[in-house]
Amino acid sequence: GIVFLILLRFFIGVCVWLSIIATIGFFILGGAVSIVRSGQCADASFWSSGQQTAVAVAVAGATAASNAVSGQEAISEAMTGDGQDYRGIQRYTKSGKNCVKWAEQTALPGYNATNYPGADLKVNYCRNPFNTSDWNKARTIWCTTNDAEVKWEECLPIGVIMPVCDNGYAVTSESARQALYYASFVIWAIGGLWVLIILCLINRIRLAIALNKVAAVFLAQNVLVLLIPMVQAFVGVIWMLLWALSASFLLSQVPDSYMPTGGFATYKEAYGTTSPCAFWETGDHCAATPGKCTDKWPQGFVWKDTDCGTDAEPKCFKCAPPRYVFDVRFAISFFVFLWNNAFNVALGQILIAMAVSIWFFSTEKGKVRTVGKAVKTVFRYHVGSVAFGSFIVAVIQFIRYLMKYLEKQASAQKNRVMVLVFKVVGCIIWCFEICVKFLNKNAYIQIALNGTPFCTAAKKAFFLILRNMLRFAAVVALSAAVNVIGFISIMVSTTVIGYFLVRAMHDDVNPVMPCVSYLVMSYIVAKLFMNVFGLAVDTSLQCFLACEEMGGCGDFIPGVLAKWVKKNVEKDSE
Repeated sequence: GIVFLILLRFFIGVCVWLSIIATIGFFILGGAVSIVRSGQCADASFWSSGQQTAVAVAVAGATAASNAVSGQEAISEAMTGDGQDYRGIQRYTKSGKNCVKWAEQTALPGYNATNYPGADLKVNYCRNPFNTSDWNKARTIWCTTNDAEVKWEECLPIGVIMPVCDNGYAVTSESARQALYYASFVIWAIGGLWVLIILCLINRIRLAIALNKVAAVFLAQNVLVLLIPMVQAFVGVIWMLLWALSASFLLSQVPDSYMPTGGFATYKEAYGTTSPCAFWETGDHCAATPGKCTDKWPQGFVWKDTDCGTDAEPKCFKCAPPRYVFDVRFAISFFVFLWNNAFNVALGQILIAMAVSIWFFSTEKGKVRTVGKAVKTVFRYHVGSVAFGSFIVAVIQFIRYLMKYLEKQASAQKNRVMVLVFKVVGCIIWCFEICVKFLNKNAYIQIALNGTPFCTAAKKAFFLILRNMLRFAAVVALSAAVNVIGFISIMVSTTVIGYFLVRAMHDDVNPVMPCVSYLVMSYIVAKLFMNVFGLAVDTSLQCFLACEEMGGCGDFIPGVLAKWVKKNVEKDSE
């Protein structure tokens, strides 16, 4: 992990631009695959079809460019039937092999201008020479090649990219072929839009690269900051175990009145019925009725007693209670659990943000004890802000889980409409929760920078994001890409090195399980490093924006960002 951060400082620019080029290549390749598949013949492989299409496009483009430069009028590539009347200038076969001049070819010496005077066997142009006395005739234009294994091969007229397949297509459906054909242009259009976005955001991408370099330098100089998420994880695990113990006791307290105590004459009355329809189907035949034992969640179950009572109609089916139940006591306990978890996460975020802020505005970077100073400042001044911000997140999460609980109750009542309603509401609340978490994280960074209360910091963070939306978007997108690269690099390199160490030290041991353990541990380490790194990038961005809005930060700002602050301040002054 440390090696990755050191290398990231020097190679992040290369990685980012290679990633951008790779995404452009994926768009080009995706469109090409789609259009080749749409015209692939049944008797041809995908590779040969792709090669044929690529050659046809390249030849057509080169010919058009040559005609445009020379000012020469394009020669007709018209052809009917088997191509005996073709008089175009195609000189490449379907697979891209260069044709040999008819007067010099020795592969099929009988085909020359003397034997076929009316075939126009000029230079090395593809033709289909044929006399009425010949017993062997090609189905289309062709030429000989210098390839010892392929003496001759068929050609396509210049400009024919996707020829008609006489033996049918690999994709038999005409509508599917049309969909693939037009999908290729949609993919290329999206790729073109992506290129335009990159060109418009090129300066912001370069700024994001600089911010990632700053974050890498911070972590390299302040390795102790990695202890923060470790302590968080330890405290979180201990807290969850203790809470699970108390929650298990609360869940298991099922009151006697939760289930009916009497019996029922039929299993249907006790258990209810299920709908035979899919969720999108409606009608009377889709109706279902809840049972007396299953009309609320958590649901009980039905059992048949041998003692059916003394009534004229036997009532043998009875209800058994579930093993757990949710009540008000558990709801309070669960909310406390959510609040403590959110508090733990928020505390880690503000501690890391505070450490980055202290380091960023320090003239002696690498010498100041940023972690200790950050812990002291946060616990002395900002615990209330952390508690309030985490309380908001916990309330939203609790409401989302409440929607899930109500969805289960509606399902137990066989109310399909309300099930869908609660699903949609839960999804909306989840989206809102993501937005609030993002705003809270930036609010904690503002608290670390300015020492303001939570509400003031959240307001400042909101308008800061609004004013610099494109910068934040570029940093978020780039951070996601670096995050993926980090995970892959740390996990793969750790596992590979571990494999060779195991083989070198214990060549008689099967390395599979040790490598699996290395992979799991490297994932945990990568998660640890990249989470801290991502928050360091976000904090560095807001520190940079603060310097920019203040008109510069003198000698405090890291050298990588100094030119950006200077350039933007000069631009604003103009």
